[in-house]
Amino acid sequence: MPHTEVDKTTIGVAIDIPDPWGGELTAARLAAGDPVAAYVPAHVTLLGPTEIAAGDLPAIDRHLAEVAAEHKAFTVRLRGTGTFRPVTQVVFVAVAAGISECEQLHAAVLSADAIRATVRFPYHPHVTVAHDVASDRLDAAFTELAGYEASFAVGGFTLFEHVDGGRWRPYAEYRLAADD
Repeated sequence: MPHTEVDKTTIGVAIDIPDPWGGELTAARLAAGDPVAAYVPAHVTLLGPTEIAAGDLPAIDRHLAEVAAEHKAFTVRLRGTGTFRPVTQVVFVAVAAGISECEQLHAAVLSADAIRATVRFPYHPHVTVAHDVASDRLDAAFTELAGYEASFAVGGFTLFEHVDGGRWRPYAEYRLAADD
């Protein structure tokens, strides 16, 4: 009998936060008791977890390489905290500079034919530091990181495949065009 089900996989696309800031923000997420902090590194999401046909991965890989080639490297500045409460139980470190570049990359990533993401909320670049934890933990993360600041160059982004209960496994990295 022919196999009629399409094999699926879940992907995500993100800008990694380099160390030392990535380690600091991941540690803050761990301290908040966020259950995914141990296996999802600090990042700015360009495409949240999205189920695709596994056979579409090569086309998505090519698309993301084109996206990277069409966008220049830029600087991100993180400053202070914000929250999506009461809509979702999230506290984040805010992206204060590099917002438009993140928005442009997000839109370009979503333009792939093989990516049929359902966007539940308007895109807002940020770094999650507490998600779906007790209210007092959300409050503590919000307060403890209120004065947080970091600035770093963004030279690329990563396509992740979600495996083993949500763990992220890098599938491919993409370098942005050099800033002239």
